[in-house]
Amino acid sequence: MKNAVEGEAKQRQFGLTAAMALIVGSIIGVGIFNLPTALAAYGPISLVSMALTTVGALALAMLFAALSRRMPADGGPYAYARAAFGDRIGFLNAWSYWITAWAGNAAIAVGWVLYVEHFVNTGHNKLFSVILVLIGLWLPAAVNLSGVRNMRWVQVTSTVLKFAALAFMATVGLFFLKSANFTPWNASGQNAITAIGGGMAIALFSYLGVETAAVAAGKVRDPDRNIPRATVLGTIATSVVYLMSLTAVFGILPSSQLGSASAPFSDAVNAIFGGTVAGDVMAVAVIVSGLGALNGWTMICAEMPLAAANDALFPERFQRLSARGVPVFGIVASTVLGSVAVIVNYLGSAGATVFTTLILMTGITAAIPYGFSALAQLTWRWADRRTLDRPTFVRDLTVAVVSLVFSVLFIWYSRNGGHSFWLYWAPFFLAGGALLLGIPVYVTRTRRGE
Repeated sequence: MKNAVEGEAKQRQFGLTAAMALIVGSIIGVGIFNLPTALAAYGPISLVSMALTTVGALALAMLFAALSRRMPADGGPYAYARAAFGDRIGFLNAWSYWITAWAGNAAIAVGWVLYVEHFVNTGHNKLFSVILVLIGLWLPAAVNLSGVRNMRWVQVTSTVLKFAALAFMATVGLFFLKSANFTPWNASGQNAITAIGGGMAIALFSYLGVETAAVAAGKVRDPDRNIPRATVLGTIATSVVYLMSLTAVFGILPSSQLGSASAPFSDAVNAIFGGTVAGDVMAVAVIVSGLGALNGWTMICAEMPLAAANDALFPERFQRLSARGVPVFGIVASTVLGSVAVIVNYLGSAGATVFTTLILMTGITAAIPYGFSALAQLTWRWADRRTLDRPTFVRDLTVAVVSLVFSVLFIWYSRNGGHSFWLYWAPFFLAGGALLLGIPVYVTRTRRGE
């Protein structure tokens, strides 16, 4: 009994600081550092997209904070959907979120390489780029396989550095804005609503991670207290530096230059100081930031299937832990799938297009568990309405409705604008194909009665 208690305590190594680092470190990967290039086709109007996406992200943070108080269960969105709607919907959410995790890792690695190639492979040889991406995927996997303690140390250290890099741009960068760079305001050639919606779908990727502390509840000490606080505080801190730094980059560089930039934050810093040294320093900070995000997301890749396997909805091997308390199969399987996604996408596209396609795909698969989490909260709060005080009921209901609306919008606008038919709908094809692969897994589990 004593060993079991000690084993459980050993797994719960994330206090409030580490949980906040997981939130901030998972949200701030390389998405925000590549976002100006991905949004350049829409122009500065995408700042409105980012602001609205921030509203959605804060609503989701409040949603998961409330849900984690009600059910501080490992698995987060999966656990909520299963408790509210049963095993079938629970499996759909676990599978969809797992796709989000490993495909998101692939996207982070692709964005990470765009900054690595600030120093090596500057000619962007495709084969060399793929090799670098694979290194970016498997190095954090090795850290995770070494144990939770090493993973936690890497997460906290990289989070401090990446937050400092964004804070610099969000403060100093604002003194170097040029009003001329904010015109044309809408560079997409589409109407404002369509442009804002398209920008929101891309911007969502930069906020994926608001739920990570809830997903990893089994590793957080005092989860009913620390998860809600870490979720809300981490998301607020991130949103502030996001909005200010993105405004700075759009104001320092014209959209025409951002559209072809492989390392837009480095280019912006070089424009401030002149020369290339400052841009090199920023690139190094982004590279470390990307490794930190990949480190956190690699853990999340294994946590969701672990929770589902504990409920007999995923294959049993996802449930097995190593001597270091690590779900080895989940980490390895997720990294293999991320590697395959990278190779497939690089076959026909350049790095920036691969990055955008992957982040739109993850927007679709993330919005599914986000939406069902909102539906679970609406179901539970409506059932509890007679026992709740009115302000709490109205607040939680409003947050859930806003979260649901944003989830639907993220799916609707996740199309690759400005491309041919197949590339335009590629995020939906990739997400649909990955979701369909879950059917035989679920059928096999239910037939075995496990």
